[in-house]
Amino acid sequence: MRGARKAVTRRARALRQSDNDAEQRLWSNLRNRQLGGFKFVRQLPIGPYFADFACRERMLVVEIDGSQHAGSLSDQRRNVFMLSVGWSVLRFWNVDVLRETDSVLETILAGLDGRLVDPVEAYDLRFYPAVWRG
Repeated sequence: MRGARKAVTRRARALRQSDNDAEQRLWSNLRNRQLGGFKFVRQLPIGPYFADFACRERMLVVEIDGSQHAGSLSDQRRNVFMLSVGWSVLRFWNVDVLRETDSVLETILAGLDGRLVDPVEAYDLRFYPAVWRG
């Protein structure tokens, strides 16, 4: 399967090498199952998009956004796609990851543990739960 997706693999590797400070800080706290024992990966291809961070076990995508994402229509389309294929999406601002790392990690853990279930659209947090079709 990897052979057929060489371009996707190359793109994911390039994205991982160009992490910003906020992504590096978050990754240092998510890698190696450090957060609640959950495994995260970086730059996971999901359809035509790449998730900054993803926990496959809980179908949770975590996106870290810079100011260029404020009010982004492409991010809205991306969220709709992720939800349509069963992924919940948590979005944080770069500055919040850098200044409030512990709070961001606690919020991610709440999403993983099922304590965060309702949609949230606040200045410092956006959460879009996938509609479960069980």
